[in-house]
Amino acid sequence: MNSRHSAWRTRSDELNTVDELLANNRAWAREMLGNDPEFFSRLAAQQEPQFLWIGCSDSRVPANQITGLQPGNVFVHRNVANLVPGEDLNSHSVIQYAVEALKVRHIIVCGHYGCGGVLAALRGERVGLVDYWLTGIRALRDREQAALDALPDEASRHARLCELNVIEQVFNLSRTLVVKRAWDSGQPLHLHGLIYDVADGLLQDLGIAAGNATEAGANCAAARERLTGSG
Repeated sequence: MNSRHSAWRTRSDELNTVDELLANNRAWAREMLGNDPEFFSRLAAQQEPQFLWIGCSDSRVPANQITGLQPGNVFVHRNVANLVPGEDLNSHSVIQYAVEALKVRHIIVCGHYGCGGVLAALRGERVGLVDYWLTGIRALRDREQAALDALPDEASRHARLCELNVIEQVFNLSRTLVVKRAWDSGQPLHLHGLIYDVADGLLQDLGIAAGNATEAGANCAAARERLTGSG
């Protein structure tokens, strides 16, 4: 157990009931108040996050913990395989609120190696309702099939498709009405694509940061070319 959080348990195999979760919460709240008596009163007053995080639902990729940010510093949306599909009202509602109400300055799309949704798309597996959700990744796989086939094994293809998916979602994000409207009005807003390695806990920047539509298109295209060798 992490000595820093010795007062409250963090191992998932030790948390078996809701009562244990509630006890864990109370211990956490006491620890936060012990470190900063005004923490919750400030948090209750308002939230002013600088970041919107669009990540995967995977339980191993919690935005606040892996970035070292406290509650109130990052607005979070998570779904299977960190997608930003054009028809998804959920993600687009989050994006609109984050950009227009909270005035976040950065939107991060964060994927991760070992993503189960990406692997299902790579293999063409049919697993239920999520099949429809993964349609965009299957289309991406088909477009990049030659580059994926050139890699030596499935693990390499899986990792590459995880990276390509992040690039695809940042590009999708750059084309949303909310983001285009923010850029057209001069609102400071930057998009970023990161990927997380569960095996070592480190984030990697995929080099597609963009502060306008032109940059987004050019940087995403350049990153795709780097990863696939195609023009």
